[in-house]
Amino acid sequence: MCGRYAASTRPEDLVEEFEVVQPPEQVLAPSYNVAPTDEVYAVLESPPHGEPNAEPVRTLRTVRWGLVPSWAKDPSIGSHMINARMETVADKPAFKRAFAKRRCLLPADGYFEWYGETKGKKQPFFITPSDGRPLAMAGLYELWRDRSKGDDDPDRWLWTCTVLTTSAEDDLGRIHDRMPLLVERERQADWLDPSRDDPDELRSLLVPAAPGRLTAFPVSTEVNSVRNNGPSLIEPIPALGEPGPGARPRDQPDQSDQGGQDQLF
Repeated sequence: MCGRYAASTRPEDLVEEFEVVQPPEQVLAPSYNVAPTDEVYAVLESPPHGEPNAEPVRTLRTVRWGLVPSWAKDPSIGSHMINARMETVADKPAFKRAFAKRRCLLPADGYFEWYGETKGKKQPFFITPSDGRPLAMAGLYELWRDRSKGDDDPDRWLWTCTVLTTSAEDDLGRIHDRMPLLVERERQADWLDPSRDDPDELRSLLVPAAPGRLTAFPVSTEVNSVRNNGPSLIEPIPALGEPGPGARPRDQPDQSDQGGQDQLF
């Protein structure tokens, strides 16, 4: 599960890192405690604004974290759609259309998970690339039309996203049993290409992080509150109760695949 992450990389650096053609119209402040329903950056390929029949271009734009399916009656459903399980994403009503046509990359410095219990507190860990480069988390995006707004209202379309997750392996699996899927640089063009829609081919583009690719360390419980933000939240501290060999996580409720027209579990 990915329920919080950090995203502080400057948009101009993301443009260079992900070979973006169209920079964002809206610039977001750095956030070290990104939470569901926050605005985040997404890298995607779509026709230029106002040119629906043009060739897709690689764009960095802002979207809201928590996918709202196009058929949803109420956008509040998005707060339960922050993650989508890779094992079932191609079949679930909330995600299958976006998986076929609207895939994206969600840049992150790293993400947070919580482990164990000491004096009633779970220990937060920050999981980040060992090389210091941004993560490219595999995501989906969707557009939801607000019928209460007129055709000339620029806010009539709501852009939202979700993070794809898979089973965590090796040492990370001792902190939490789910983790975001990553898209390596050489596979990003294929993942973003909206003309590709074969589920098996798309799944083959996504892999868990290779051993040694990510490092995890305990951080302050200040990250528990969405009111707290700043670089101190991703600074290492002594652990309250670090997971030992063979330990299994005490999971928080997994919000993957919740909500929708049908029961999605």
